[in-house]
Amino acid sequence: SYVQIFRAVLRIPSEQGRHKAFSTCLCHPAVVSLFVSTGTFAYLKPPSISSPLLDVVVAVLYLVVPPAVNPLIYSKRNQELK
Repeated sequence: SYVQIFRAVLRIPSEQGRHKAFSTCLCHPAVVSLFVSTGTFAYLKPPSISSPLLDVVVAVLYLVVPPAVNPLIYSKRNQELK
């Protein structure tokens, strides 16, 4: 679905319209990609690089950062739209 959204945005004729659409749409994929990439790393990392500190860092990135960054990203986007 993100690919279809990006293709539709790229078809917008004006550069200003594309910029506004991308600034509106890119917030969500950024947070989702952070969430998915840290979760994937946590479950697929090789046992040879396992350490308690690394596990804590990955857990914090996975559980704390996306919900904490979400309001900041969306409030910035709302200010740009106004």
